Amino acid sequence: MTCTAELVTDERVFAGLAAEWQRLHRRCASATPFQSHAWLHSWWQSYGGRGRLRLVLVRHDGELVAAAPLMRVRRPLPALVPLGGAISDYGDVLLDDEHGEEALAVLTGALAAAARAALIDLREVRPGGVAEQVYARWSGPRRRVGDSVCLELPAAPMAELIARLPSKTQQRLRAKLRKLDALGIQRHVVSPGEVETALLRLLELHRLQWQGRKVTPEHLRARFREHLVRSVGPMVRSGDAVVTEFRLEDEVVAVDLTLLSPLLAGGYLYGAHPRLRERKADVAAMLLDSTATHTKDGTPGTLSLLRGNEPYKHHWRPRAVMNQRLLLARRRTAPLLTVALCDAAARRRGKELLRRLRERDRGGGP
Repeated sequence: MTCTAELVTDERVFAGLAAEWQRLHRRCASATPFQSHAWLHSWWQSYGGRGRLRLVLVRHDGELVAAAPLMRVRRPLPALVPLGGAISDYGDVLLDDEHGEEALAVLTGALAAAARAALIDLREVRPGGVAEQVYARWSGPRRRVGDSVCLELPAAPMAELIARLPSKTQQRLRAKLRKLDALGIQRHVVSPGEVETALLRLLELHRLQWQGRKVTPEHLRARFREHLVRSVGPMVRSGDAVVTEFRLEDEVVAVDLTLLSPLLAGGYLYGAHPRLRERKADVAAMLLDSTATHTKDGTPGTLSLLRGNEPYKHHWRPRAVMNQRLLLARRRTAPLLTVALCDAAARRRGKELLRRLRERDRGGGP
């Protein structure tokens, strides 16, 4: 039986796809936790808009073998964009590895049909993602531009990550880990029944640690809190996430949320009480040590520091991997592609100018 495609716009149908979506997610080797049904459907409940849902589904003999989770937006351009938005570090479509070519061809054709008057704008695609295969098959106008930088480490225990570093850095980090041991900080991986309480504590600690400093505003909003609590519980039960509490003298002083897939493990968000730093605890080393425990057997294959090129991450000598933005148009929507490229170029120039101004100010130049 050949593959068939359908376009789903009904939110109730999306909700009912959980079990088969999760099976597809498991059969797609390049999938990240941000393509799980729990994450995407919860995101839609917090951030979606009525009438904007566009799920492109491909089935083979009734079985879901490919899915593109998208939504329609009108600003700044008419476009189909991935569900997950700015709070997701990776965006992609899903493809059953055992139904490659036929399902991919049908998915690509269905995407072209769904985008009659809109640009397809696939953001934050990790190299090797299924969306790159769609891009390769696309017959209309298309362009690829760089998106966010993610930093990645090999899947290895903490001792091996430290051994990769210069000897002086090794000595310093081992001393910091000994300091953590001396403080008596204990880890506790929370059970599914404890997830909601732990996440609410995480967000409160996150607010405390950033008090008086510039924080990502979305992390303090009710819709983000609701999304996190709603999505992470099922993800913990399915093995797509783990929540860890760090206790000092029987008090929870930090909580970490790590997302997991066969491809990668990545620390998504944490909260740490300011008194940890007052006690000279290296919170970054503590969290990385915890996340590395989930890669000790080489699975997942990558320890991702996720998006962001912050200087403290470079202490670990990570590999920089640039996500891709894949723009797909039809002949009639080619002008939209041109506008999107001009906007992306202007934003890059603006960021570069801002970077140079900051460097000049730090250097005390005129």
